Amino acid sequence: MAKYIGKEDDFQKAVARYLDSLGVLWLHCPNEGKVPVHYRAKQKAKGLKSGVPDILIFEPKGKFNGMAIELKVGYNKPSEAQIQWLDDLTAKKWYCIVAYDLDLAIKEIDLYLEL
Repeated sequence: MAKYIGKEDDFQKAVARYLDSLGVLWLHCPNEGKVPVHYRAKQKAKGLKSGVPDILIFEPKGKFNGMAIELKVGYNKPSEAQIQWLDDLTAKKWYCIVAYDLDLAIKEIDLYLEL
């Protein structure tokens, strides 16, 4: 499998541009990054959850309620919390993938939206 070359931020931006071009209802949960402890505690108190997938697409298609995409670059792997979210969303009839490649992410998005 080809790996995305570059930063995960760049991968995220490329997928964001593609989703915006399609006009679908989606969002990125800004859940990553190093922030001061007090800020993280404040966000957690307001409901921020560890491991939420990078992209949530709120377009029911076929038997699915939505699509969740976890983006990874290089040889990074999903964390236990990310795997748990993907498993929980799958149980709730969401179409979930981990994408290491922009072409694969776009192909999966297109396949999902065609359901």
